[in-house]
Amino acid sequence: MTQTPKDRVLIFDTTLRDGEQSPGATMAHEEKLEIAQLLDEMGVDIIEAGFPIASEGDFRAVSEIAKNAKNATICGLARANIQDIDRCWEAVKHARSPRIHTFIGTSPLHRAIPNLTQDEMAERIHETVTHARNLCDNVQWSPMDATRTEWDYLARVVEIAIKAGATTINIPDTVGYTAPVESAELIRRLIETVPGADEVVFSTHCHNDLGLATANSLAAVAGGARQIECTINGLGERAGNTALEEVVMALRVRGDIMPYETGIDTRKIMHISRRVAAVSGFPVQFNKAVVGRNAFAHESGIHQDGMLKNAETFEIMRPEDVGLAATSLVMGKHSGRAALRAKLRDLGYELAGNQLNDIFVRFKDLADRKKEVYDDDLVALANAGLDDASDRLQIRHLRVVCGTDGPQTATLTMEIDGREVSTEATGDGPVDATFNAVKALFPHDARLQLYQVAAVTEGTDAQATVSVRMEEAGRIVTGQSADTDTVLASARAYVHALNRLLVRRERAGADAPEVSYKDVS
Repeated sequence: MTQTPKDRVLIFDTTLRDGEQSPGATMAHEEKLEIAQLLDEMGVDIIEAGFPIASEGDFRAVSEIAKNAKNATICGLARANIQDIDRCWEAVKHARSPRIHTFIGTSPLHRAIPNLTQDEMAERIHETVTHARNLCDNVQWSPMDATRTEWDYLARVVEIAIKAGATTINIPDTVGYTAPVESAELIRRLIETVPGADEVVFSTHCHNDLGLATANSLAAVAGGARQIECTINGLGERAGNTALEEVVMALRVRGDIMPYETGIDTRKIMHISRRVAAVSGFPVQFNKAVVGRNAFAHESGIHQDGMLKNAETFEIMRPEDVGLAATSLVMGKHSGRAALRAKLRDLGYELAGNQLNDIFVRFKDLADRKKEVYDDDLVALANAGLDDASDRLQIRHLRVVCGTDGPQTATLTMEIDGREVSTEATGDGPVDATFNAVKALFPHDARLQLYQVAAVTEGTDAQATVSVRMEEAGRIVTGQSADTDTVLASARAYVHALNRLLVRRERAGADAPEVSYKDVS
């Protein structure tokens, strides 16, 4: 049975399951394994690695994460049916510490979906939780939309799940409807009322539709919950989930009124935040709590004066506590490989020799073009270098002509499978013209789902990080690149995504694509 000391709060991370359900946030297999490893290393107690029955890819990812995890409990999600639960167990059973998480919607609105009466649903809960417990000693059960479920019925089904063998009872605020006072009271009342409640761990899972996810989760802890379900950067459906970094740092900073501990190494927060943002294609808003770019930035004269005299005047956390270097500007064009390796290590990146060499070349090029190279510039370079893309497609030369009258023109030379080819294309703007030129040289059916640009640092010489997301035959890939030239960064990100798509095709056993070449003029 899963138990936790009264002053210890378990962190259940669902970035790879609920977070990945954000429209457009699908992660590649290797990216899921990487994020799971980072979560394991930072001290997350339970990693919900995916929904094994959803797809063969999800099953394979959960299974591999289960085999590789060194510390965390690995959990898979399953609906309240035998087939889901069996598939989930097949995926997680390899873990050092496996968990099955099964759920069913219990509110009047959700009961209408499978068209079950209260008694029929109660019987299904007993049957499925019993089956899960017969497979696994660690079973979590969730009444989906619990906060809109009638109290009497919620108490009844929670008791049934406990008697059937559930060791964790999770109370989801599935649509972000509840308020902190209700969140605390609901958990408290269940613990005080339901027989056997003192023998299980109560958990909270909050969505952020009203901006209350973090507050509701902390209130639930005050009410007796000892597990918080959350995601990195608050990633998740609609407005997202409770953000791991927010609840963990709130418990740490305000231990005077919330005397609870987690096992999280908070110094790893910033690195994993950046990696999740990079692989999901969901950038962190500048004013996001804890991990936003402005979280430790001060521009007001009064604030700057206070910071110079005493940092605690306007900062309740130290940047180092979340893995952010206190000093940003230390690298320049005279810096060598050893300094770059050390700096990237400080930022959370351990790179192999070839990766370091590639980033070093691009760092030197950037340092020649920028007066100041910031930590965020290095992070952008590192993220662009950490991928599983092939190098079949490479940009050799790009020239774009823009004017106010008529379409823009892009002249592009690429190397495709070792052969240089060139073309000229027009488009509605320089980026559209560039993408049209790439497609003319390398015809494909991939559809562009997302294109976004974010400035990495300030100033007219700032790097732009470009992210693209493309889909072909159900395969979704992302591409990223950073450069002081936004159009060039766009072209490289587009080609990066195509290179990753080629890797996905090869792994799926797809035929190699036919390439039509246009000779260099």
